[in-house]
Amino acid sequence: MSSFARCLVLCLTVVLIACGGGQPASKSVTPAEIGSAPSTPHTATAVATAPVFDPREDDVKIPIGPDDPQRGSRTALVTVVVFSDFQCPFCSRLEPTLDQIRETYGEDVRIVWKNEPLPFHQHAKLAAQVGAAVLALRGQDAFWQFHDMAFRRQAHLGPDAVRAWAVAVGVDARELDAGLLRGTWLAKVDADHELAQRVGVNGTPASYVNGIELSGAQPFEKFKAVIDGELTEAKSLVAQGASKASIYRVRVAENLQAKPARKPDDDDDREDTKTVWAVPIGKSPVRGSADAPVTIVEFADFQCPYCKRVESTLEQLRTKYGAKLRFAWKDEPLPFHPRALPAARLARFARSKKGDTGFWDMHDRLFASQPKLEDADLEAQARAAGLDVRAAMASVTAKSFSAAIDDDLELGDDIQASGTPHFFINGRRLVGAQPLDKFQPIIDEEIAKAEALVRSGTLPTAVYDTIMKGGKAAPEPETKTVTPSPSAPFRGPANARVVIQEFADFQCPFCGRVEPTVEELLRVFPTQVKIVWRDHPLPMHANAPLAAEAAREVFAQKGNDGFAKMRKLLFDNQGGSGGLDRPALEGYAQSLGLDMKRFNAALDNHIHKPAIDADDKAATDAGITGAPAFTVGPYFVSGAQPFAKFRKLVQRTMNGPPPAARPRAATAPTPAGTVP
Repeated sequence: MSSFARCLVLCLTVVLIACGGGQPASKSVTPAEIGSAPSTPHTATAVATAPVFDPREDDVKIPIGPDDPQRGSRTALVTVVVFSDFQCPFCSRLEPTLDQIRETYGEDVRIVWKNEPLPFHQHAKLAAQVGAAVLALRGQDAFWQFHDMAFRRQAHLGPDAVRAWAVAVGVDARELDAGLLRGTWLAKVDADHELAQRVGVNGTPASYVNGIELSGAQPFEKFKAVIDGELTEAKSLVAQGASKASIYRVRVAENLQAKPARKPDDDDDREDTKTVWAVPIGKSPVRGSADAPVTIVEFADFQCPYCKRVESTLEQLRTKYGAKLRFAWKDEPLPFHPRALPAARLARFARSKKGDTGFWDMHDRLFASQPKLEDADLEAQARAAGLDVRAAMASVTAKSFSAAIDDDLELGDDIQASGTPHFFINGRRLVGAQPLDKFQPIIDEEIAKAEALVRSGTLPTAVYDTIMKGGKAAPEPETKTVTPSPSAPFRGPANARVVIQEFADFQCPFCGRVEPTVEELLRVFPTQVKIVWRDHPLPMHANAPLAAEAAREVFAQKGNDGFAKMRKLLFDNQGGSGGLDRPALEGYAQSLGLDMKRFNAALDNHIHKPAIDADDKAATDAGITGAPAFTVGPYFVSGAQPFAKFRKLVQRTMNGPPPAARPRAATAPTPAGTVP
């Protein structure tokens, strides 16, 4: 811990003692004051459901006040402040990660919402005002109900919808309409936006973990690494005498002291555009000549509105630089865009018939058609492009070109190309639908670099490969060593080449969410993969331990097949009322034909608890905290990751890591007349 933090702890401790042992006086607000800026003092009568806040949070660099929605305890050791936008698809994508954080860390972590409605989201600012109104009029619980509803139904977000969602959680429609007309909650939304500008937010979602910034819809692992570090620091502060109520102030001051506040017109320097990543073109569709000095590789999604938005900028670049630029396309259909994958398959089909020219023609048509990408829209675009419509749609239905698309997804995962659009300019990363002036400096520098290489004897057609040879390779996957359990339930052949150990909890929604991926692994690798169940009931799930004992007794009586059936019953019913209670467990056991006397005796006497405790200890010893968590051979996977992530590690386990000297995929052009 730095001397700055120790000094601040000491000062705060003295202040807290002087104020009465660290117990702040209760302060409250009127509904009319809810829209004020975070630094405004609040002294009037309270809204009944508003939580009591320590006023010393109001003047932190990232302040928290009673008009901020929060989930979790005021005395949580880690606070995650999220600047978000109800209409932003990437904010929606972050929500499962935030849920997993709450599931994993419980009362140790608090989530705080700040509004940052982006100007190109037509309904986002109204939704933010309605959210602020829900908090002011109905309290914290109602806000989070509204919040969850808005993200679940984001595709329908509009003036009528947000009003209806507010009414559904108990807001009086006339009071809401009158407040919106007066602009009662607009000041709060504007204050959040001004704060976002001061601290350096330039896009959503933007999260600050005790003041440490994580930009974009980062995966759980990225948050976990920061949260675990902050928990260690916070516990050290508490051990030295700091009150838990002071932790947020201390850690934010420590983490932000070296980062000056940003003016709204400052350049956004958060993204690393200097590092050169090794990004092979492989057999991707290309627009431009192989001797172009600069190659721009784009990871994109035909349903992504930001990918469509950046198309006008890319056209400007083609006009400005002409033959000096070459573009390569990598498919990254995002899981929450259901029409992105069919559109990608149609574009690949067009390429198979008409080469790269056919691909780019369909590429342009699909973006022009967006958001209309249903089957009828794809048929129309295939017809307009002069393709055999029946053959094109049969290819889409048959999921053709899946291997090529999966290769792009795996490469994107390797080089951390999360979110779309995502660009690599001669290997240098640029994220998002950036304007022309963000591309130009990088392109100009890379043209100069390429020209210097040519002058030194490099062939123009070899410039990109030469740059890639010095590029940063994908990081090695994380590994963990876990004590095996020879007697644990499993699926797949007993002598499979790849053993996947799954640490899970029957009450955990994320463990239920990964079940289709588990089924896909068994389908794709029927003889190569064995999936071993390891119990890891999390402390915040009260029904998980008994459910685990029940499943173990089913395994004892009915073997692996019976366990698999019980597992499905438990996950299918985990969200229902009483779905994991003792009567429900007995009902499942009876339906599977168990000896009920033996089953009840096993649960009454907890005879399977030692095996469950052993699994839990194996997880703890390996440094596994959350669920679900997997080891694929030696490699570690945290959370409900997509199938492509598991497939890559299964293949790596079977075949060994690729030789360091061998590129991921050849960058030589595809021979004439052949299309992958």
